[in-house]
Amino acid sequence: AGFEFGGQQGLAAFAGGRDALSLSEVDRSLRELAAAEGAGSESRKVDALFGLFNRCEPAEAKLLARLVLGEMRIGVGEGTVRDAVAEAFLVDDGVTAGEADGRDTIGDDVEADGVEADDVEADDAEADGVEADDTEMGDAETDSADRIGESDTTDGDGENGPVLHASDEAVAAVARALQVTNDYGHVAVLARERGIAGLREERLAVGRPVQAMLAQAGTARDAVESFGEVAVETKFDGARVQVHYVPEGWASTGDARETRTTEAAGSEGFGPRLYSRNMDDVTDALPEIVEYVEARVGVPTILDGEVIAVDDDGDPLPFQEVLRRFRRKHDVERMREAVTCRLHAFDCLHADGDDLLDRPLRARHQRLVDVCPDAAADLRLADEVDAVEAFERDALEAGHEGVMLKDPDAAYTPGDRGREWLKRKPDVETLDAVVVGAEWGEGRRAELFGTFLLAVRKEGSDDYATIGKVATGLSDAELEALTARLEPHVTAESGTDVSLRPEVVIEVGYEAIQSSPTYDSGYALRFPRFVGVREDKSVTDADTLDRVRRLAGS
Repeated sequence: AGFEFGGQQGLAAFAGGRDALSLSEVDRSLRELAAAEGAGSESRKVDALFGLFNRCEPAEAKLLARLVLGEMRIGVGEGTVRDAVAEAFLVDDGVTAGEADGRDTIGDDVEADGVEADDVEADDAEADGVEADDTEMGDAETDSADRIGESDTTDGDGENGPVLHASDEAVAAVARALQVTNDYGHVAVLARERGIAGLREERLAVGRPVQAMLAQAGTARDAVESFGEVAVETKFDGARVQVHYVPEGWASTGDARETRTTEAAGSEGFGPRLYSRNMDDVTDALPEIVEYVEARVGVPTILDGEVIAVDDDGDPLPFQEVLRRFRRKHDVERMREAVTCRLHAFDCLHADGDDLLDRPLRARHQRLVDVCPDAAADLRLADEVDAVEAFERDALEAGHEGVMLKDPDAAYTPGDRGREWLKRKPDVETLDAVVVGAEWGEGRRAELFGTFLLAVRKEGSDDYATIGKVATGLSDAELEALTARLEPHVTAESGTDVSLRPEVVIEVGYEAIQSSPTYDSGYALRFPRFVGVREDKSVTDADTLDRVRRLAGS
């Protein structure tokens, strides 16, 4: 568990306490940890964790550490948990195993064949049939799956009669409740106590972030052929944000149900809150965005958009400039003077009592214009390939990243990466790879890492496949920063070679991908070059081996 306790405290770190831990106590303690803030909070968190580990048996300590780090590594993805909730509490309206064999379960854990996997989110998790991880839970998971398979006979009969499964309707109700709450515990309790009807009543709450809707790669022709009419937006080179705001003293004037908020809002409302794509609270780092929203928005609102960095003339700056601000916790005002950020909102999920997820994009955009016209991104419609490509050229000439191509009649599906949104960027590919190793430099760089071993994710597991090394494209300052970032994650050293925990994602450019026996992916990057650290991505967002195969074959 990575603690650096010394002396007797270190020796007593595990199994030193007398009282066994209960699940409810661990849950309560971790919630208190997450809420701790202010002076001395870091020290209090360490002390609290030490107290928990002090009462753990070794096997418990292993699982507690993984729970704290958010990496359980037990071979279970989010879709599996969703289906399990439906199976556990909603089987009264179920179907037999034989009927369930051919059903289309909503939002499976596995990517569809041919889906562009770039920027893959954490929900693109384990596929059915994945080998269990090296944990005690792995064998249990496999055994359980085997038993289920044995009982699911062709005619749906088990030893005691038909084996019932939750219906598609039940699974869809769980999936929908998860989309609007992003809280598996809450949804499980709701399914148990109130069933499908209770799940269907669940709504968005202002102040509770949800997963962002995502895009696949595509072309202007793909969009026109799929949608007919295409909604074209500028693709900004910024950081995704979700804005939640309940103005002080608000009163709903909407025709729909009253706005639902988190408990913190009360009747007084709360100032704008900004959440990253990973749903981290980044409000304090972006005070000018907070001020901007407060000055212009007058109703409870949830917006989706991008924060970009701009120069004194309002022209966009590179993505790395955004990151200088996005994760900033100290000297925020000084950095604000150095790098100015601006909000570009492109979607409205809630406005003044109306949940808008199921409304078509064109209707959501109109509400966005009504709520915050100054920040609303332009939405242009086209039904010909030439017109879409002309919009793309305009965006590139203005210094932006490309364009987004969207179905104007599509709903907003949190966490989904479907074909309703396509992203179009110049034909210069990059990979988001995980750094799993490094080599110490030579000469004046002897105290720095000089070469970095890269890997991509293996679908359906927590494993990685190496794909090459990168040593070019980094300045001395970038090498120093990256070395400092990676050193805490060193797990082993042998000569100049260093092994690293997979914690950091970097973007790399390359000339080509070629077959190679040197790396365990079976591929190598030709002329790789460092582009930048992806501060906005976790390792679960890194590119996959499937995407590498598709790029190599294209």
